[in-house]
Amino acid sequence: MHLHCIDTGASGEESPALPLIVLHGLFGSADNWRSHIKQWQSDRRVIAVDLRNHGRSPHVEGMRYAAMASDVIALLDDLGIERFDLLGHSMGGKVAMTLARSNPARVAHLIVADIAPVAYDHGHADVFAAMRRVEAGEPTSRRDAMALMEEEIEDAATRQFLATNLLRGDDGIMYWRVGLDEISAGYADIIAPPDGDRPFEGPALLIRGGASPYVQDRHRDSVDAVMPNVEWQTLEGAGHWLHAEQPDAFRDAVNRFTTVS
Repeated sequence: MHLHCIDTGASGEESPALPLIVLHGLFGSADNWRSHIKQWQSDRRVIAVDLRNHGRSPHVEGMRYAAMASDVIALLDDLGIERFDLLGHSMGGKVAMTLARSNPARVAHLIVADIAPVAYDHGHADVFAAMRRVEAGEPTSRRDAMALMEEEIEDAATRQFLATNLLRGDDGIMYWRVGLDEISAGYADIIAPPDGDRPFEGPALLIRGGASPYVQDRHRDSVDAVMPNVEWQTLEGAGHWLHAEQPDAFRDAVNRFTTVS
């Protein structure tokens, strides 16, 4: 299993910052983080990962968090990265929590963006329906694909986000680069809590969107059980895609938390 990643390479011997590993959310990819990478790379090495069945990484069965965390560790071993700061958004946040629990000595700082270590209700039926409609419709343009998705998804931002996964085949038909069958089959594991049976005792930061329903005050006990040394930060007015909606504030929070004094 060889994950694809965007790797900025070493940032210079003078930089005290550890490499920053970035894990995207469901139906996302490393490409979604390019604007942040451009800002971070002047001060540190950044590795943004395409998780299994996403981006340019292989399509394989199984979406258990333990398996996805093992994929990331294997990639970091191949890159010779022993200790690092770890950032995960949404599904990627659950991968990050799982990885930190199983490999605590390797994670210097854990940053989880807008996800709690709890089970969530099924909430992507419209997304799966829209993506299947595109498959069946065999559109030959991105505009046609967007029109097909609009029959299932009202929110334009969600359609635009999903469209980042569209590619054109040799036959001219648009297709999904994600492993849609594998993700659909593993969806019960995606909405489940992260894997692991011990807390991550290191420093952790939970950044949540003030307008997002994903992390509520009622989740505090569950969060504390997984990350007992966690700091909470709320970006007021931001939704679930807080890193895209308030990029400067999000990046400032990460920089402050991981700065070496």
